Amino acid sequence: MNAGNPPGLDLERLRAHLDRERAGLVRGPLSAELIEGGRSNLTYTVTDGASRWVVRRPPLGHVLATAHDMAREHRVISALHPTAVPVPEPVLLCEDESVIGSPFYVMEFVEGTPYRTAEQLTGIGPERTREVVLSLVDTLVTLHSVDPAEVGLGDFGRPEGFLERQLRRWGKQLAASRNRELPGIEELHTRLGKALPASPTPTVVHGDYRLDNVLVNADDRITAILDWEMSTLGDPLTDLGLIVMYSGHPNLADSPISSTQGAPGHPATDELIQRYAEGSGRDVSGVSWYTAFAYFKLAVILEGIHYRFTLGQTVGAGFDRIGDIVPAFIEHGLTTLEES
Repeated sequence: MNAGNPPGLDLERLRAHLDRERAGLVRGPLSAELIEGGRSNLTYTVTDGASRWVVRRPPLGHVLATAHDMAREHRVISALHPTAVPVPEPVLLCEDESVIGSPFYVMEFVEGTPYRTAEQLTGIGPERTREVVLSLVDTLVTLHSVDPAEVGLGDFGRPEGFLERQLRRWGKQLAASRNRELPGIEELHTRLGKALPASPTPTVVHGDYRLDNVLVNADDRITAILDWEMSTLGDPLTDLGLIVMYSGHPNLADSPISSTQGAPGHPATDELIQRYAEGSGRDVSGVSWYTAFAYFKLAVILEGIHYRFTLGQTVGAGFDRIGDIVPAFIEHGLTTLEES
Protein backbone atom coordinates (compact mmCIF):
# COMPACT_ATOMS: atom_id res chain seq x y z
CA MET A 1 0.00 0.00 0.00
CA ASN A 2 1.10 3.51 -0.83
CA ALA A 3 1.53 5.62 2.29
CA GLY A 4 1.19 8.80 0.21
CA ASN A 5 -1.59 9.95 -2.07
CA PRO A 6 -1.99 7.95 -5.28
CA PRO A 7 -2.83 10.00 -8.39
CA GLY A 8 -6.34 11.45 -8.11
CA LEU A 9 -7.03 10.57 -4.48
CA ASP A 10 -6.32 12.90 -1.54
CA LEU A 11 -6.45 10.58 1.46
CA GLU A 12 -6.65 13.32 4.08
CA ARG A 13 -9.70 14.87 2.42
CA LEU A 14 -11.23 11.42 1.88
CA ARG A 15 -10.75 10.58 5.57
CA ALA A 16 -12.33 13.87 6.67
CA HIS A 17 -15.34 13.26 4.43
CA LEU A 18 -15.80 9.68 5.65
CA ASP A 19 -15.55 10.84 9.27
CA ARG A 20 -18.30 13.40 8.61
CA GLU A 21 -20.63 11.11 6.69
CA ARG A 22 -19.90 7.71 8.27
CA ALA A 23 -18.56 8.49 11.73
CA GLY A 24 -16.64 5.57 13.22
CA LEU A 25 -16.17 3.73 9.92
CA VAL A 26 -12.46 4.57 9.63
CA ARG A 27 -10.34 3.68 12.67
CA GLY A 28 -6.83 4.65 11.61
CA PRO A 29 -4.70 6.51 9.05
CA LEU A 30 -5.59 5.67 5.48
CA SER A 31 -3.26 4.27 2.84
CA ALA A 32 -4.23 3.48 -0.74
CA GLU A 33 -3.14 1.85 -3.96
CA LEU A 34 -4.34 2.40 -7.51
CA ILE A 35 -5.59 -0.86 -9.04
CA GLU A 36 -3.99 -1.30 -12.45
CA GLY A 37 -5.73 -2.74 -15.46
CA GLY A 38 -8.86 -0.60 -15.81
CA ARG A 39 -9.42 1.04 -19.18
CA SER A 40 -11.62 3.85 -17.89
CA ASN A 41 -12.61 4.86 -14.36
CA LEU A 42 -9.92 4.85 -11.67
CA THR A 43 -10.20 2.27 -8.91
CA TYR A 44 -8.28 2.28 -5.62
CA THR A 45 -8.04 -0.06 -2.66
CA VAL A 46 -8.04 1.91 0.61
CA THR A 47 -7.30 0.59 4.10
CA ASP A 48 -7.08 1.88 7.67
CA GLY A 49 -5.02 -1.18 8.65
CA ALA A 50 -8.08 -3.08 9.88
CA SER A 51 -10.67 -2.76 7.11
CA ARG A 52 -10.46 -2.36 3.35
CA TRP A 53 -12.66 -0.50 0.88
CA VAL A 54 -12.66 0.36 -2.81
CA VAL A 55 -12.95 3.90 -4.15
CA ARG A 56 -14.04 4.64 -7.73
CA ARG A 57 -13.66 7.99 -9.49
CA PRO A 58 -13.55 9.21 -13.13
CA PRO A 59 -10.20 9.31 -14.94
CA LEU A 60 -7.96 12.32 -14.43
CA GLY A 61 -8.77 15.16 -16.79
CA HIS A 62 -11.97 13.53 -18.02
CA VAL A 63 -14.25 15.66 -20.19
CA LEU A 64 -17.48 13.73 -20.72
CA ALA A 65 -19.09 13.46 -17.30
CA THR A 66 -21.92 11.32 -18.69
CA ALA A 67 -19.39 8.64 -19.62
CA HIS A 68 -18.08 8.42 -16.07
CA ASP A 69 -21.23 8.81 -13.98
CA MET A 70 -20.42 7.82 -10.40
CA ALA A 71 -23.99 8.30 -9.20
CA ARG A 72 -25.20 5.89 -11.88
CA GLU A 73 -22.71 3.17 -10.91
CA HIS A 74 -23.53 3.65 -7.22
CA ARG A 75 -27.26 3.51 -7.94
CA VAL A 76 -27.15 0.20 -9.79
CA ILE A 77 -25.02 -1.65 -7.22
CA SER A 78 -27.19 -0.20 -4.42
CA ALA A 79 -30.30 -1.53 -6.16
CA LEU A 80 -28.81 -4.95 -6.88
CA HIS A 81 -27.05 -5.56 -3.55
CA PRO A 82 -30.20 -6.90 -1.78
CA THR A 83 -30.84 -9.33 -4.67
CA ALA A 84 -29.07 -12.59 -5.56
CA VAL A 85 -26.77 -10.70 -7.95
CA PRO A 86 -23.27 -10.59 -6.42
CA VAL A 87 -22.15 -6.95 -6.12
CA PRO A 88 -20.05 -5.15 -3.50
CA GLU A 89 -21.96 -3.45 -0.71
CA PRO A 90 -22.10 0.31 -1.38
CA VAL A 91 -20.77 2.49 1.44
CA LEU A 92 -21.07 6.09 0.29
CA LEU A 93 -21.58 8.32 -2.78
CA CYS A 94 -20.02 11.79 -2.91
CA GLU A 95 -21.01 14.13 -5.75
CA ASP A 96 -19.22 17.13 -4.21
CA GLU A 97 -16.19 17.66 -6.45
CA SER A 98 -14.47 19.82 -3.83
CA VAL A 99 -13.62 16.74 -1.74
CA ILE A 100 -11.14 14.97 -4.06
CA GLY A 101 -11.62 16.89 -7.31
CA SER A 102 -14.37 14.72 -8.82
CA PRO A 103 -17.44 12.73 -7.79
CA PHE A 104 -16.60 9.32 -6.29
CA TYR A 105 -18.11 6.44 -4.42
CA VAL A 106 -16.89 3.97 -1.81
CA MET A 107 -17.85 0.30 -1.62
CA GLU A 108 -16.75 -2.74 0.32
CA PHE A 109 -13.61 -4.61 -0.72
CA VAL A 110 -14.50 -8.09 -1.99
CA GLU A 111 -11.97 -10.91 -2.09
CA GLY A 112 -11.57 -12.67 -5.41
CA THR A 113 -9.54 -13.07 -8.58
CA PRO A 114 -10.36 -11.51 -11.96
CA TYR A 115 -9.26 -14.10 -14.52
CA ARG A 116 -8.01 -12.15 -17.54
CA THR A 117 -6.14 -14.69 -19.64
CA ALA A 118 -6.14 -18.29 -20.80
CA GLU A 119 -2.81 -18.69 -19.00
CA GLN A 120 -4.41 -17.78 -15.65
CA LEU A 121 -7.18 -20.31 -16.19
CA THR A 122 -4.68 -22.97 -17.23
CA GLY A 123 -3.09 -22.53 -13.82
CA ILE A 124 -6.26 -23.64 -12.00
CA GLY A 125 -6.81 -26.73 -14.16
CA PRO A 126 -9.54 -27.80 -16.60
CA GLU A 127 -12.23 -28.80 -14.08
CA ARG A 128 -12.08 -25.50 -12.20
CA THR A 129 -11.84 -23.56 -15.44
CA ARG A 130 -15.05 -25.15 -16.67
CA GLU A 131 -16.80 -24.38 -13.38
CA VAL A 132 -15.69 -20.74 -13.39
CA VAL A 133 -16.75 -20.04 -16.98
CA LEU A 134 -20.13 -21.74 -16.56
CA SER A 135 -20.64 -19.73 -13.36
CA LEU A 136 -20.10 -16.58 -15.42
CA VAL A 137 -23.08 -17.55 -17.57
CA ASP A 138 -25.22 -18.59 -14.59
CA THR A 139 -24.52 -15.27 -12.86
CA LEU A 140 -25.59 -13.41 -16.00
CA VAL A 141 -28.85 -15.36 -15.95
CA THR A 142 -29.32 -14.22 -12.34
CA LEU A 143 -28.73 -10.58 -13.29
CA HIS A 144 -31.16 -10.76 -16.19
CA SER A 145 -33.83 -12.34 -13.97
CA VAL A 146 -34.07 -9.22 -11.78
CA ASP A 147 -37.21 -7.15 -12.39
CA PRO A 148 -35.88 -3.60 -12.80
CA ALA A 149 -39.05 -1.99 -11.45
CA GLU A 150 -39.00 -4.14 -8.29
CA VAL A 151 -35.51 -2.88 -7.35
CA GLY A 152 -36.12 0.78 -8.21
CA LEU A 153 -34.45 0.71 -11.63
CA GLY A 154 -37.56 1.06 -13.77
CA ASP A 155 -36.26 4.38 -15.13
CA PHE A 156 -32.60 3.37 -15.38
CA GLY A 157 -32.63 3.47 -19.18
CA ARG A 158 -34.78 3.73 -22.32
CA PRO A 159 -35.27 0.20 -23.63
CA GLU A 160 -37.41 1.28 -26.60
CA GLY A 161 -35.16 1.43 -29.65
CA PHE A 162 -32.18 0.31 -27.56
CA LEU A 163 -30.25 -1.56 -30.27
CA GLU A 164 -30.75 1.16 -32.86
CA ARG A 165 -29.51 3.81 -30.42
CA GLN A 166 -26.55 1.66 -29.40
CA LEU A 167 -25.53 1.19 -33.02
CA ARG A 168 -25.88 4.91 -33.70
CA ARG A 169 -23.95 5.81 -30.55
CA TRP A 170 -21.00 3.58 -31.39
CA GLY A 171 -21.03 4.81 -34.97
CA LYS A 172 -20.69 8.38 -33.73
CA GLN A 173 -17.97 7.30 -31.33
CA LEU A 174 -16.05 5.82 -34.25
CA ALA A 175 -16.40 8.97 -36.34
CA ALA A 176 -15.11 11.11 -33.47
CA SER A 177 -12.02 9.01 -32.72
CA ARG A 178 -10.32 7.87 -35.88
CA ASN A 179 -7.72 9.31 -38.22
CA ARG A 180 -7.16 6.47 -40.69
CA GLU A 181 -8.98 4.17 -43.08
CA LEU A 182 -10.40 0.97 -41.57
CA PRO A 183 -11.49 -1.37 -44.37
CA GLY A 184 -14.77 -3.11 -43.57
CA ILE A 185 -15.82 -1.03 -40.55
CA GLU A 186 -18.52 0.91 -42.43
CA GLU A 187 -19.77 -2.30 -44.02
CA LEU A 188 -20.03 -3.96 -40.60
CA HIS A 189 -21.90 -0.97 -39.16
CA THR A 190 -24.31 -0.83 -42.12
CA ARG A 191 -25.01 -4.55 -42.15
CA LEU A 192 -25.69 -4.58 -38.41
CA GLY A 193 -28.19 -1.76 -38.92
CA LYS A 194 -29.99 -3.61 -41.70
CA ALA A 195 -30.31 -6.80 -39.66
CA LEU A 196 -31.48 -5.41 -36.29
CA PRO A 197 -33.19 -8.20 -34.33
CA ALA A 198 -36.35 -7.76 -32.28
CA SER A 199 -35.32 -7.40 -28.64
CA PRO A 200 -36.75 -9.54 -25.83
CA THR A 201 -38.20 -8.01 -22.67
CA PRO A 202 -35.65 -5.50 -21.36
CA THR A 203 -33.52 -6.15 -18.29
CA VAL A 204 -30.65 -4.52 -16.46
CA VAL A 205 -27.67 -5.04 -18.77
CA HIS A 206 -24.08 -4.75 -17.58
CA GLY A 207 -22.67 -3.54 -20.87
CA ASP A 208 -19.14 -4.94 -20.46
CA TYR A 209 -19.78 -8.41 -19.10
CA ARG A 210 -16.71 -10.68 -19.24
CA LEU A 211 -14.63 -12.88 -16.99
CA ASP A 212 -12.17 -10.21 -15.92
CA ASN A 213 -15.02 -7.96 -14.76
CA VAL A 214 -16.04 -10.44 -12.06
CA LEU A 215 -14.21 -11.67 -8.96
CA VAL A 216 -13.95 -15.42 -8.32
CA ASN A 217 -13.10 -16.80 -4.87
CA ALA A 218 -11.10 -19.90 -3.92
CA ASP A 219 -14.27 -22.01 -4.13
CA ASP A 220 -14.73 -20.90 -7.76
CA ARG A 221 -17.78 -18.87 -6.79
CA ILE A 222 -18.35 -15.44 -8.31
CA THR A 223 -18.26 -13.01 -5.39
CA ALA A 224 -18.81 -9.73 -7.25
CA ILE A 225 -19.60 -8.24 -10.65
CA LEU A 226 -17.52 -5.09 -11.12
CA ASP A 227 -17.33 -2.08 -13.49
CA TRP A 228 -20.96 -1.05 -13.96
CA GLU A 229 -20.18 2.17 -15.85
CA MET A 230 -21.89 0.99 -19.06
CA SER A 231 -24.96 -0.52 -17.37
CA THR A 232 -28.48 0.45 -18.39
CA LEU A 233 -31.89 -1.04 -19.21
CA GLY A 234 -31.88 -2.76 -22.55
CA ASP A 235 -31.55 -5.95 -24.55
CA PRO A 236 -30.09 -8.72 -22.33
CA LEU A 237 -28.66 -10.58 -25.32
CA THR A 238 -26.07 -7.82 -25.77
CA ASP A 239 -24.41 -9.14 -22.60
CA LEU A 240 -24.54 -12.70 -23.95
CA GLY A 241 -22.93 -11.52 -27.20
CA LEU A 242 -20.07 -10.07 -25.18
CA ILE A 243 -19.45 -13.38 -23.38
CA VAL A 244 -19.42 -15.22 -26.70
CA MET A 245 -17.08 -12.69 -28.28
CA TYR A 246 -14.63 -12.57 -25.36
CA SER A 247 -14.71 -16.36 -24.99
CA GLY A 248 -14.30 -17.07 -28.68
CA HIS A 249 -12.13 -14.37 -30.19
CA PRO A 250 -8.65 -15.52 -31.17
CA ASN A 251 -5.61 -14.96 -29.01
CA LEU A 252 -3.81 -12.43 -31.18
CA ALA A 253 -0.03 -12.24 -30.82
CA ASP A 254 1.03 -9.69 -28.22
CA SER A 255 -2.58 -8.53 -27.83
CA PRO A 256 -3.31 -6.66 -24.57
CA ILE A 257 -7.01 -7.58 -24.94
CA SER A 258 -8.17 -10.32 -22.63
CA SER A 259 -9.12 -13.66 -24.14
CA THR A 260 -9.75 -16.88 -22.27
CA GLN A 261 -10.00 -19.06 -25.36
CA GLY A 262 -7.64 -22.00 -25.39
CA ALA A 263 -7.56 -22.73 -21.66
CA PRO A 264 -8.02 -26.49 -21.06
CA GLY A 265 -11.55 -27.14 -19.82
CA HIS A 266 -12.96 -23.88 -21.21
CA PRO A 267 -16.48 -24.64 -22.50
CA ALA A 268 -17.10 -24.04 -26.21
CA THR A 269 -19.18 -20.98 -27.07
CA ASP A 270 -22.08 -23.19 -28.23
CA GLU A 271 -22.29 -24.68 -24.73
CA LEU A 272 -22.23 -21.20 -23.15
CA ILE A 273 -25.07 -20.08 -25.41
CA GLN A 274 -27.11 -23.20 -24.62
CA ARG A 275 -26.45 -22.79 -20.89
CA TYR A 276 -27.80 -19.23 -21.02
CA ALA A 277 -30.82 -20.29 -23.10
CA GLU A 278 -31.74 -23.05 -20.65
CA GLY A 279 -31.23 -20.86 -17.59
CA SER A 280 -33.04 -17.79 -18.90
CA GLY A 281 -35.69 -19.32 -21.14
CA ARG A 282 -34.85 -16.74 -23.83
CA ASP A 283 -34.67 -17.36 -27.55
CA VAL A 284 -30.96 -17.14 -28.46
CA SER A 285 -31.26 -18.03 -32.15
CA GLY A 286 -30.06 -14.54 -33.13
CA VAL A 287 -26.94 -14.57 -30.95
CA SER A 288 -24.63 -14.21 -33.97
CA TRP A 289 -25.91 -10.65 -34.51
CA TYR A 290 -25.19 -9.77 -30.89
CA THR A 291 -21.72 -11.31 -31.11
CA ALA A 292 -20.98 -9.36 -34.30
CA PHE A 293 -22.17 -6.20 -32.56
CA ALA A 294 -19.79 -6.98 -29.68
CA TYR A 295 -16.92 -7.24 -32.18
CA PHE A 296 -17.95 -3.87 -33.68
CA LYS A 297 -18.18 -2.20 -30.28
CA LEU A 298 -14.78 -3.49 -29.21
CA ALA A 299 -13.26 -2.44 -32.55
CA VAL A 300 -14.55 1.09 -31.94
CA ILE A 301 -13.21 1.14 -28.38
CA LEU A 302 -9.81 -0.12 -29.52
CA GLU A 303 -9.66 2.37 -32.38
CA GLY A 304 -10.39 5.15 -29.90
CA ILE A 305 -7.49 3.98 -27.75
CA HIS A 306 -5.26 3.83 -30.85
CA TYR A 307 -6.38 7.32 -31.87
CA ARG A 308 -5.45 8.74 -28.45
CA PHE A 309 -2.13 6.89 -28.66
CA THR A 310 -1.32 8.60 -31.97
CA LEU A 311 -2.02 11.93 -30.29
CA GLY A 312 0.27 11.08 -27.38
CA GLN A 313 -2.62 10.96 -24.90
CA THR A 314 -2.10 7.47 -23.50
CA VAL A 315 0.39 6.28 -20.92
CA GLY A 316 1.54 2.70 -20.31
CA ALA A 317 2.61 -0.46 -22.08
CA GLY A 318 0.78 -2.14 -24.92
CA PHE A 319 -0.96 0.86 -26.46
CA ASP A 320 1.40 0.84 -29.45
CA ARG A 321 -0.01 -2.57 -30.50
CA ILE A 322 -3.72 -1.74 -30.25
CA GLY A 323 -3.99 -0.27 -33.74
CA ASP A 324 -2.63 -3.41 -35.37
CA ILE A 325 -5.34 -5.68 -33.96
CA VAL A 326 -8.41 -3.55 -34.78
CA PRO A 327 -8.74 -4.99 -38.35
CA ALA A 328 -8.98 -8.52 -36.93
CA PHE A 329 -12.01 -7.57 -34.84
CA ILE A 330 -13.68 -5.99 -37.86
CA GLU A 331 -13.05 -9.14 -39.89
CA HIS A 332 -14.43 -11.41 -37.16
CA GLY A 333 -17.47 -9.16 -36.83
CA LEU A 334 -18.24 -9.51 -40.54
CA THR A 335 -17.64 -13.27 -40.49
CA THR A 336 -19.87 -13.72 -37.45
CA LEU A 337 -22.65 -11.62 -38.99
CA GLU A 338 -22.70 -13.92 -42.00
CA GLU A 339 -23.59 -16.77 -39.66
CA SER A 340 -26.74 -15.02 -38.37
